[in-house]
Amino acid sequence: GLFATPAPWLRGTGPHADMVLSTRIRLARNLRDVPFTHRAKDEVLQEVIARVHGAVKAAPSLAGGLLLKMQECSPIERQVLLERHLVSNELCDGARPRAIYVAQDDRVSVMINEEDHIRLQSLTPGFQLAEAWGLADAADDGLDASLEYAFAEDIGYLTACPTNAGTGLRASVLIHLPALMMTGGIQPVLNSIAQIGLNIRGMYGEHSDYMGAMFQISNQTTLGRSERDSIESLERVTRQVIETEERARERMLRDARVETEDHVWRAYGLLRYCRAIQSKEVINLCSKVRLGVVMGLEGLCSLRVLNELMVQAQPAHLQQMSGREMNADERKLYRAQVVRERLAAAEREAGENRSS
Repeated sequence: GLFATPAPWLRGTGPHADMVLSTRIRLARNLRDVPFTHRAKDEVLQEVIARVHGAVKAAPSLAGGLLLKMQECSPIERQVLLERHLVSNELCDGARPRAIYVAQDDRVSVMINEEDHIRLQSLTPGFQLAEAWGLADAADDGLDASLEYAFAEDIGYLTACPTNAGTGLRASVLIHLPALMMTGGIQPVLNSIAQIGLNIRGMYGEHSDYMGAMFQISNQTTLGRSERDSIESLERVTRQVIETEERARERMLRDARVETEDHVWRAYGLLRYCRAIQSKEVINLCSKVRLGVVMGLEGLCSLRVLNELMVQAQPAHLQQMSGREMNADERKLYRAQVVRERLAAAEREAGENRSS
């Protein structure tokens, strides 16, 4: 049932949803007296899964979810989890005992035996760092009640990679900056974010390019900084980036309105009538249409439809929807069909709403 419905963070709701798709908080934790994942034997990792599973079942904010063991999932199921931003590449290799526990409403999940024994994460739609932090913090307290974490008074939480030691906190926002991309204003923004000591990556993590003008901005320093500090600096910088993008959008509308509308509607036409399409192209076209929706152009679909299409157009989601494995060419045809039908349905719904 986990994969039957689109992920909640795609709803296109929450504060500043026109620009920020989602807010994530991730906490890295390890069990005391157990070797780090990369040094532990497989039977030790099995034991870690059992202990963490016991702890989540006992935690009030986490109980009633679903544990998925990576070695028991098919390659397509593992890839679906990756496409839904629930797991990392590292967790997805089916070779070692790793797992993910997904709490009931999909907003909180726990990766087990990734780089650290525990990677607890909360994912909320829109720009809401305080809410995401509240969810993660409550879940962390729940686990802490029955597990002993590796912790040193002078350092904080101990992690496999020194860049996470201290708070173990990584806070990030997934933000859509099409106007800055289209007007060439993006590079100064990227440079200034890097100078402040924040991290900026593509939609699918550190090795993905900036497709669809989607960027992940996250904190970098965890040692010697409090959680509140890290979250407040990300909050402050994200607000500045939002304002910069808003100004770029206003300029585009003022100085290049026809060209911008042409961009948007051409992108919509390609999505609406394509017969074969790659997933990267769907993301890039959805990005342009998203800009049109936010600008208030009449007759386009909702943000939610576009957000969901970007994930549903990914290879594993397509194969899951069709119920069979497909090669790249088959996927291009089926992807085009899925996109066309989804947009046609959205148009019908909009028409019915107008006439009622």
